[in-house]
Amino acid sequence: MQRHSIAPTELIDSFWRNRKLITALIKREVVGRYRGSMMGLAWSFFNPILMLIIYTLVFSGVFKARWGSNGQEEGVDFAIILFVGLMVHGLFAECINRAPGLILSNANYVKKVVFPLEILAWVAFGSALFHMAVSFSVLLIAKLIIHQHIPLTAVYFPLVIFPLFLGTLGLTWAIAAVGVYVRDMAQVTQLFTTVMLFVSAVFFPISALPERYQFWLHLNPLAVVIQEARNVLLIGHPPDFTALTLLFIIGAAMAWAGFACFQTTRKGFADVL
Repeated sequence: MQRHSIAPTELIDSFWRNRKLITALIKREVVGRYRGSMMGLAWSFFNPILMLIIYTLVFSGVFKARWGSNGQEEGVDFAIILFVGLMVHGLFAECINRAPGLILSNANYVKKVVFPLEILAWVAFGSALFHMAVSFSVLLIAKLIIHQHIPLTAVYFPLVIFPLFLGTLGLTWAIAAVGVYVRDMAQVTQLFTTVMLFVSAVFFPISALPERYQFWLHLNPLAVVIQEARNVLLIGHPPDFTALTLLFIIGAAMAWAGFACFQTTRKGFADVL
């Protein structure tokens, strides 16, 4: 029986060896999602624009929502702040919710010894990253139209989001592996991502909580990433490099642990499927 390496270097080597296949599969998945529709790939750009308009109308026009305690910002500003949180959470949620079915929906690949199953996590992540990139471009355009400028600190955004990339990949590998053996994982991940939506400071700033609760929210890596993303994209503050370094270490550890879990358990996939 073929043994699969769990070395951290294999994680990178596998991606590099199969980069052309990963790119082709991501392209096929992104295009396939909109195949047959009249607007085609344009829907990927239209959807975030529509959602941003809805957020603005609902939260500024109906609920008169304000961010934080001073309430100085306009309602459209609340929509943009909210959009950043939903954009980051959306990347995380799309990958995690798809993870339980990654192997189950590609069972034909399991029988092919030469097919690198581990790249399916990269494909799911790449598809989610494409849609996040479209939302990101919509955010920058909206920011430019409304405030006539984009903070220079926006160049830090890839650095801010990178630890989340690593951690999300690790969870995707682990959940995809467990999902083969435990079919309830799909329900668990749906509940998990919904809970994370409400405990990751998507709808409120961390500073709005009593001090005794702020500490616990800072232990949530997703909440920290969302907060730092808002700082660099909207406020113009440089990121907290100490926090990002810690998040990078955690994300790298999660990526390797998830990859190792997948590589260790994959030998039994064919028996279960």
